[in-house]
Amino acid sequence: MQVHAETDLGKPSHGWRRRAYEVIFESDTPQGRAFDKWIVAAILVSVVVVIVDSVPAFRARFRTAFDVAEWFFTILFTVEYIARVASVERPLHYMRSFFGIVDLMSVLPTYLAILLPETHALIDVRILRLLRVFRIFKLTDYIVEYQMLAEALAASRRKILVFLSVVLMVVLILGTLLYVVEGPEHGFKDIPTSVYWAVTTITTVGFGDITPKTEAGRFIASVMMLLGWGTLAVPTGIVTAEMTARRLPPPGPERLCGNCGVGGHAADARYCRMCAAPLVRVPRENAEPAASPPR
Repeated sequence: MQVHAETDLGKPSHGWRRRAYEVIFESDTPQGRAFDKWIVAAILVSVVVVIVDSVPAFRARFRTAFDVAEWFFTILFTVEYIARVASVERPLHYMRSFFGIVDLMSVLPTYLAILLPETHALIDVRILRLLRVFRIFKLTDYIVEYQMLAEALAASRRKILVFLSVVLMVVLILGTLLYVVEGPEHGFKDIPTSVYWAVTTITTVGFGDITPKTEAGRFIASVMMLLGWGTLAVPTGIVTAEMTARRLPPPGPERLCGNCGVGGHAADARYCRMCAAPLVRVPRENAEPAASPPR
């Protein structure tokens, strides 16, 4: 499966196919934007219909209405898919693209459900088509922020792995300790079960299916709960620090005084803060340690 840009699909040079292309694939015009918004609204409504249709009480009461609505949306999306294929110069590029496959998969389940009823639930794949909202509202402008987050996560992976290894050791040690303290009579029948309890506790999930009964066990559980706060905060701080470091501008040239050698001047300073001599701009890597100011 390939994700092709719209320019790779080939825009017809004239005729009804060009007009259809501008409406279906371009959102810079009022008609194109209105078309995309109506399609997204239809996708949302169709997904809601499938979800509500899965409730037995509603299915029994509104079966006919749900069937009519499902076939209406299926025919609508089938016509849209055919129009998309017909309005591009390279239909195979569209059909093999990410959105082309998703568009096809959004209509196939209804037809397949005639022969294989269990495939009806696959209609929910239509929700993937809402990714078109990135094109409608021009959210692709934020791709730089997404790349920055991905780069920060990649740069933090070693620190996060080290942190997770420490958490794993703590979970293993305290889980084993709970197994010794509580024992099978209190639900901690083996070490894997005790480690499972430790994981749910340190992550602040706390299903409550296993709970310590002894005073020592409750003390250990309290320690695990307090450690859970740090478990959530540390990786967040690591990634945040990386993102902050990437937003900071690179260090500029050192502002040194050519007369007395004092540095540390503001970026827009023109005269030395010590002797009032004109400042010179020297690269930081070539700058020598500042001399002590004259007494």
